[in-house]
Amino acid sequence: MLAPRQGQALARALDCSTLAAAAVSARTWTAATRQCVRAFSASATQRSKLGRTPISIPPGVELHIGEPIVKKDPTTYLKIPRRTVAVQGPLGSLKLSVPPFVHLDHDPEARRVTLSIEDREAKEQKQMWGTMRALLNRHIMGVSEGHTAVLRLVGIGYRATVEERPEKETYPGQPFVILKLGFNHAVECGVPKGISASTPQPTRVLLEGIDREELMTFAASMRKWRRPEPYKGKGIFVNDETIKLKQKKIK
Repeated sequence: MLAPRQGQALARALDCSTLAAAAVSARTWTAATRQCVRAFSASATQRSKLGRTPISIPPGVELHIGEPIVKKDPTTYLKIPRRTVAVQGPLGSLKLSVPPFVHLDHDPEARRVTLSIEDREAKEQKQMWGTMRALLNRHIMGVSEGHTAVLRLVGIGYRATVEERPEKETYPGQPFVILKLGFNHAVECGVPKGISASTPQPTRVLLEGIDREELMTFAASMRKWRRPEPYKGKGIFVNDETIKLKQKKIK
């Protein structure tokens, strides 16, 4: 029988040999794994297909890129330098706030602008790359051609007219879209400034404007009064909106 000290020494030696063997096997497995793993693609870092596409500037539209201005972010309350891009055209002018990591390469002679970002590995920058390109292209189209939205009123007795309400207007000459949607009262929606409304048919409302965000926000505010329901297909539909009808509930 071994003495206590000899037994402890032998146990420590066995533990050390076990740990060494485990470390050797781990290194061997890692090396083998590295040899077996093959890169999925040998190409460079992926680029945004939408963000890298140049934007053509139509005749009559001017683009002015301002200097970075430090502004406080409304969500993080951090002071972040942002630059403002002013787009001016025959229908009006719009402004777009661009993050500091988005760079704009404006070529006045070729009449086009290209967007790029600083770090293509950063997730936030890759997300905003295509977003800012889409917003800028939307502003350019708005000041040159304009945006439209068509609301379709589907339902028995649903009607729409454009009238004036001098006692309720927030700016001089503000029109109101009067909707009759089956309530015991008519719904009056004041048209925001910069948007024009007309009713080519009693069940159609045509909205026109240069800022698509404001245009669709106003269209959504009218749609909420009668959202399309899936049993009879009644409601207010915006543009090409459709709904899949359900079968009636049978008890």
